[in-house]
Amino acid sequence: MLRIEHIGIAVNSLEEANAKYEKLLGRPPYKTESVSSEGVNTSFFQMGESKLELLEASKENSPIRRFLDKNGEGMHHIAFEVQDIHVEIARLVGEGFELIGDGPKAGADNKLVCFFHPRSTNGLLIELCQDKQ
Repeated sequence: MLRIEHIGIAVNSLEEANAKYEKLLGRPPYKTESVSSEGVNTSFFQMGESKLELLEASKENSPIRRFLDKNGEGMHHIAFEVQDIHVEIARLVGEGFELIGDGPKAGADNKLVCFFHPRSTNGLLIELCQDKQ
């Protein structure tokens, strides 16, 4: 693991949350993006070497909508940047962590991503991400 790449925050309204975080951080998001395969709209705020990612459900059956319905707005995940996502998946699965899905997939911000289930990580969704080559 190289660093904390970003912290994901689930929000009901990306427009309202962007306005609030813009005031909080003193800068606008540097990027907004939709990931239709995941049913999510995102925006990113750069904070030094790390980022905040705001996540809004774009479909009623999306994972973010289910999270918001169950938990309300708040911290959704921590993402770690890795050099080789396949090597890290194998290492973590070998250590007993539970991978969600079959492996890396296309994510926001030009990344390959995968997630590890909160029941294997003390209650927090963990994302691994690697720049697409």
